[in-house]
Amino acid sequence: MKRREFIALLGGAVASRPFAARAQVPKLATIGILNSENPEPLLTLMRDGLRELGYAEGGNLRLEFRSAEGNRDRLAGLAAELVGLRVDVLVAYQTPALVIARQTTSEIPIVMMGAGDPVGTGLIASLARPGGNITGTSGITAESGSKTLEIVREIIPSVRRVAVLANAADAFAKSFLEQMKLGGQALRLELEIIMIEAADQLEPAFAAMKKNAVDAAVLQPSLPRQLAADLALKYRIPSIAPTGAFAALGGLAAFSGSQKEMARRTAAIIDRILKGAKPADLPVEQPTTFELIINLRTAKALGIEISPTLLGRADEVIE
Repeated sequence: MKRREFIALLGGAVASRPFAARAQVPKLATIGILNSENPEPLLTLMRDGLRELGYAEGGNLRLEFRSAEGNRDRLAGLAAELVGLRVDVLVAYQTPALVIARQTTSEIPIVMMGAGDPVGTGLIASLARPGGNITGTSGITAESGSKTLEIVREIIPSVRRVAVLANAADAFAKSFLEQMKLGGQALRLELEIIMIEAADQLEPAFAAMKKNAVDAAVLQPSLPRQLAADLALKYRIPSIAPTGAFAALGGLAAFSGSQKEMARRTAAIIDRILKGAKPADLPVEQPTTFELIINLRTAKALGIEISPTLLGRADEVIE
């Protein structure tokens, strides 16, 4: 698999520090994790990163995990619960959780993980100096919109119409759609934009896509991934999402920043904060390495033959 380092926006400002500072692990750190649904595999990878930095669950580390399980209306209550526990750091996975976390506390350090366009959504002042109590790792899903559509075309050379499913409750939807439209124009693809207000709208959306004979679908990462992957198979619509977990759950393909590096850099930022760094002074990090994951089982189920060239470029092939 292709792996290169995640780097901080300003020359790796977060990356290095003296060994003595690294050894000063707090006696007990409590980290709250807030998300709309299961953030795997990022959560496991982040745990691995924290363990490498000297944190051990049941010893000097306590993780308080709260998931809205696809019901975003629960996020506010879960965020308040974590704040009430006086966690040392609050990790917010993806933009909907980050928005709620920011609304809930201005004092507890918040570390975003995989949030989209945090500057454009008004959640931070800038990537270099985020200000306030927020820092972390940001995905660049919006900017990779053209590349995602290019991969769709490589998988299905005859593609003409692509449905784009956006999460209406996610502040990132605007940036996501803007970049997808630019990518569609560049590739001369006809895009069908579908706004999803709630999870129960996904199946009617897939039924409509099937009726309208779309060639493929691209999904915003914060939509319910397992449900979307299952429906894509049910309605036989080739689907791709800019999050690695989608392909692992049965989606046809995924193109995103390296999940391993995102999780490890998130762990490193948490470590810095627990040792006294202020979120406002820590640059938000973005991926420099991208992963292409192809689910060959799904391709075969859909009757799609993936070219050997594309399979050879993939970082992971699920067989």
